[in-house]
Parts: sequence; C-alpha cells; structure tokens
Amino acid sequence: MAQANPFQDPLRFERRVPSCAVVIFGANGDLTKRKLLPSLYRLAFERRLPQGFAVVGISRTAMSDDDFRQKMEASVKEFLENSPFDQALWDDFCRGLFYLAGDVADEGMYGRLAARLEEIAKSRQTAGNALFYLSTQPDHYGPAAGGLGRAGLAKSSNGAWRRLVVEKPFGHDETSARELETQLHEHFSEDQLYRIDHYLGKETVQNILAFRFGNPLFEPLWNRRYINHVQITAAESIGVEGRGAYYQGAGALRDMIQNHLLQVLSTVAMEPSAVFEPTAVRDERAKLLRSIRVYRPNEVPDYAVAGQYGPARVGGKDLPGFREEPGVDAQAMTDTYAAVTFQIENWRWAGVPFYVRTGKRMPKRVTDIAIRFNPVPHSLFVTEGDGGAAIDTARPNMLILRIQPEEGISLRFSSKQPGAGMKLRPVSMDFNYGTSFGGRTPTAYETLLVDAMVGDATLYTRQDMVEASWTAVQPILDGWNDHKAGQFPNYPAGTWGPKASDDMLARNGHEWRVP
Repeated sequence: MAQANPFQDPLRFERRVPSCAVVIFGANGDLTKRKLLPSLYRLAFERRLPQGFAVVGISRTAMSDDDFRQKMEASVKEFLENSPFDQALWDDFCRGLFYLAGDVADEGMYGRLAARLEEIAKSRQTAGNALFYLSTQPDHYGPAAGGLGRAGLAKSSNGAWRRLVVEKPFGHDETSARELETQLHEHFSEDQLYRIDHYLGKETVQNILAFRFGNPLFEPLWNRRYINHVQITAAESIGVEGRGAYYQGAGALRDMIQNHLLQVLSTVAMEPSAVFEPTAVRDERAKLLRSIRVYRPNEVPDYAVAGQYGPARVGGKDLPGFREEPGVDAQAMTDTYAAVTFQIENWRWAGVPFYVRTGKRMPKRVTDIAIRFNPVPHSLFVTEGDGGAAIDTARPNMLILRIQPEEGISLRFSSKQPGAGMKLRPVSMDFNYGTSFGGRTPTAYETLLVDAMVGDATLYTRQDMVEASWTAVQPILDGWNDHKAGQFPNYPAGTWGPKASDDMLARNGHEWRVP
C-alpha cells in the first residue's frame, strides 16, 4: 500500500500552512503586484497564514521596507479580486513584509539575504523555512539558483525546509530546457523544485480529476469507443499589449501549447492514479505526455498550423496587425496563433485526435475543453429536408469544460422539440461554480502558493513532464523554422484564425466549435 502523504487532506484548501518566509525575486514586477501579493493577502484574510509568516521582496530598485509596504498596499488594493480590503488586517499583515535591494548576478546579495532571513526567523518565528519564488526573466533562473546554493540557502537543515518555485517558460526549446535542468539541479533536488503552471491551479482544471475519477457515470465513456475527438481552445481577444519584443521571441506554440495546454491535455487524457498523491498523479501525467506521437518533419504541415494576425477594423476600431505592434519587427515570422492535432498512442486514445489551438486577437476571450462523443450507430430520427434530402436531427453529445472566463461544465444532448412529430434539438445541462457553490473561488495562485508552502507538488510540473512536452513540440518548431509557416499575416484581427486551421480539421471530417 502506498505511504500516505501527511499533507493530504480531504479538504485540500483547508490545510494548515507552516511558518515560513516567502522570498520573491522580481518583487517590483507585474506578477508580484498583480498576483502574488494579492494572493498572499487573501490567504491572510481567510486566516490561512500562520503568525510566523514573512515576505522578503528582492529587486534592483532601491527601497526601504516601508516603501515596499506602501507600494504593495497600492497593488493589493488595485488587483485584489472579488474581495474586500481590510485596512486593519493589512496593517498587521504588512509588518511581515521586508525588502532587500540587489541583483541576481551579485554574489554579495545572497549573503545579505542569508543574514536577513536569520533576523526574520527570530523576529517572525519562521522556523527557518523558506520558499524562494523566481518571478524574474527566465535567463535569471540559473544564476539565482546558483547564488542561493553557493550561499548555503538551498540546504535544508535543523528540520527547516527550502523550496524553489520557478515560473514558466521552462526553457526556450528542448536543448535550453535540459540546460536549465542542469543549472537548477546543481543546488536543488527535484523534490525541492516547484515549476508553477497557473492553469493547473484553476478550479475547472483540478475538477477534471474529480469529474472523471469521482463519477462512475463518465469514466467508462472516457475512451476511443465513445469519444470522437477533443478540442482544447485558449483564445485571447487582446493583442500582445506592449509585450511585442518578448512575444516576438516566443510565439503562441511556446507561450501556451508547450506548457499550459499540454498540461491540460494530460489531465484530460491521463490514466487514473492508484492514489491521489503528488508522485502517483504526476507519474500518470508524465506517462500520457510520453505517449504523444512525435511528428516527422514531412508530417508537420498536415498536423500543425501557424498563424499571425493582421490589421483589421473591429467594432468601429482599427486594430493593428502583429507586425505593427510596438517593439515588433516589420518582417516578424512569429506565430500569434497555433493549432496542432495531437495523437496519443495508447490503447485508450488510439485514433482519437486532440485538437489544440491558441491565439491572440480572436473574437473573444475563452478557454475551454470540448469533448465530442461519437454519434449513435443508427439514428431513428431522420427528417426530410429541402429537395428531399434526409437530415439526421440527433446531434452528437458534447461535454464542455469551461476554464475561463466563467468556470463550469456543460453537457449538450438531444431532446425532442415540443409539438407533433419527432424532431430533435440540442439542449444543455449547465453547472457553474459561482451559482452552485455560492462562495468565492480561490484564485489559481492562492491554491498553488498554499501547495508549495505545505510541500504538495501534485499541481506542479516535474522535469520529465517538461522534457516530454518539449519532445512533442520541438519537431513542430523545427518544421516551422525550416519551412516558413506561410505568408504572414494570414488571419485578420478579430477572427478565429487562418483557413489552414479549418482545413486541418476538415481533412478528418471535423470542424472547430465556435465557443
């Protein structure tokens, strides 16, 4: 029998956080201001944080502790989601906020950090536990991990733990991902590393596991005998929003599919784990990712489509194309849209295509998973259409898991229309988190920060999963580099992507669902 994890609790979000200090590299950046500090404040508001808790912010900007506290107060007030701001609570919470000015390339900074953590351990009773959070540029991950290690800050001692949270991207390609692994593992063991993917912290993504493995109604249907195909869509209505220079070097395939959406796919398609504990669950995700077919260079055009948005007039407003965005080269070949047909080579999913797409400047912001079931083998409900053609009015069932903007689940099935005759029409059964549970849903970063502090890596990405994702995606990137993806731009802003993406599905007799 598997050893029980002492941190597992049926009420997962109600686990007690141990005394610790959270050290945030890049404390003056957007992620800290928009997500990390508001999430930590909300945990304090819900009495989830212990008395022995502290935050140490690190960035190059010169600031005092009080300056940092005032700056974070303004950020929390601005970005706190669906929560009241309690001034008395903030006044207590901010006493645990500290700041250290320094550069990750400065070896002396890590010595100053070690001394500061010792002081804080005494004044705030953190028991020497420390969670280091790298909210920096990716090229700083290796130097920061090395600086922490050489200063002795990566070692657990006297019962205290040390953990390192790394934001994506985990490498720019397959080679750089392995180089980053070597740098991180030089000082931190794998069980100390927490590679964060905020999609896995979203309630609907977590609920996929409960939906599949907690309901005997659905799991028997979760295979090639009953499911025709799966569509995963992550669409954004905005453009690059001032991040053109960064995005030009990344693109949609790297930025979304290689990490977020392949992790979602693995959650949808994985086998059940023997127990619900980090190693077992991540083993199954990793096994699924290794089952994805790796395309040969000559197959890439048939299974992957790149797109780039061009200028258009939408809603009475002129929208620039990607090449007209600030900081973007006028001849950029960056993909702002990517669609891939993934095939999973195992007994459960053989022959079932998984269509994954993501894009900028699309008609709406939506992320969802649409699971289309096979049609009935013989339909009884056929009516006569124009010209005497037979029309089957029973449409295939579809299950839609909505990740954003509103989290929930819809099941579409056919029902008889009222009146004479037997004509069917699709209807939906809908589940919405807010309506069903009433209370506030924790944000992804709240969930993931708690997990990192209690030492539960279930929702974090392991190195073998990173490598398996890059193995599946790298041939597509290479194929697009070797044979330019096409004449860009190839879809107007405000549309659902290039025609080649529709053609990719049409070859299998399928079409993209309009969310």
